[in-house]
Amino acid sequence: MKKLYFFIALFCSVLLHSQERYFLNSDTRLYTSPNSSSDFLGYFKYGAEVRLLSESKNGWYKVKADNFNEGFIQDKFVATRLNAKDVKVKDPENPILEGGDHYYGGNHLFVLVASLKARALPDKNAKIRETLFAGDPVSINYVPLNQEEWVNINGNFDEEYTKYTLRKFIGPRPDFETLLKDFDKLDPNALTERKTISERLVELAWNSEYSKFDHAYQRYYEVVKQLNDPKLIAETELNIAITKGLAKHKLPEQIIAFVKKAEFSLKGTKTKSLYLSQKDLLKVFGEPTKKVSIGDECGIYLSDLFYYYPDLESSVDENKNQAEIVKIYINENNKFLLNPNTVLDHTLSEKAFIEKYGTYIEASIKSPHNYSILMEDSQFRIEFKDGKLFSVEIFFYC
Repeated sequence: MKKLYFFIALFCSVLLHSQERYFLNSDTRLYTSPNSSSDFLGYFKYGAEVRLLSESKNGWYKVKADNFNEGFIQDKFVATRLNAKDVKVKDPENPILEGGDHYYGGNHLFVLVASLKARALPDKNAKIRETLFAGDPVSINYVPLNQEEWVNINGNFDEEYTKYTLRKFIGPRPDFETLLKDFDKLDPNALTERKTISERLVELAWNSEYSKFDHAYQRYYEVVKQLNDPKLIAETELNIAITKGLAKHKLPEQIIAFVKKAEFSLKGTKTKSLYLSQKDLLKVFGEPTKKVSIGDECGIYLSDLFYYYPDLESSVDENKNQAEIVKIYINENNKFLLNPNTVLDHTLSEKAFIEKYGTYIEASIKSPHNYSILMEDSQFRIEFKDGKLFSVEIFFYC
């Protein structure tokens, strides 16, 4: 009977720990054994979440870190909630950076390499959740000592969002000038090394000031020409054109004035701004392929009711006889008028668009062939496919 009571008590204790969340109210380390002062597996930062694997024994818990490392921490550092009165003991050797460096608001480190694959599990064959670029900040609450171990770069245990990479690929923010010098020291024939560093330079430039673009792309373009890949050369030349436009970017008020009278031409009918009547919409396109009610918590659309056509999406208020264009697909019938004198149609190439309007757009190397143009309370999102204008979407701010 005593054994039965013991197992019931143990089960209840484990169940309790599995239901509660536990956080560290100070910097500490994950030790290999209780009462250890030197042997440890990694560093925790204030706010890190842990899973308890045992009851407190002699002032120590056995815990699991968010990368599945198991070890021991003192129970005085474990809490079910954090508050402003916590007395944080900082570990000067802890490599994890605190928020407030204008790159990231919480505990973090930076990506050191180009095109880093963040995976759903600590396994090199696991699903890729995201591709990160050199200089990207990533959330870190626990970092192992072993450079070949995995790190959870989402900072918590939620399996739906966890992302993992190897420890050796993250650290202090890469220094652009140091990378430039490293590249310039290389033998011109050391193509692999030159490609690796020049890719990091380009990505870091996109994560820095526009003034760094020239230096980065000058080196990268040298490498691309050595590789002699026509597709890569064309892609790089397009990106160089984009960065030249970004470096001479118009002021917000100039951009807003430029697109203030933007409208669409739909099968020859101009929308007069971004709106038209529901009757005119039905007259031009007929009955929609489908009607869907969406949950618009922000209240940013004209109505919760959406009409979907093969080449148009619209928010429609049937009671008020109003329709608001949300997205159009550019084809022989549909055109986008940035202003009365600027018509964008299906013949417009991406290269020509960049050359003409590159100073008005926002762009990201993470979303190639997608651009945005600022409006007062929203933005146009412009997509190209196979080198031609494909769609224009109006994105409203919540």
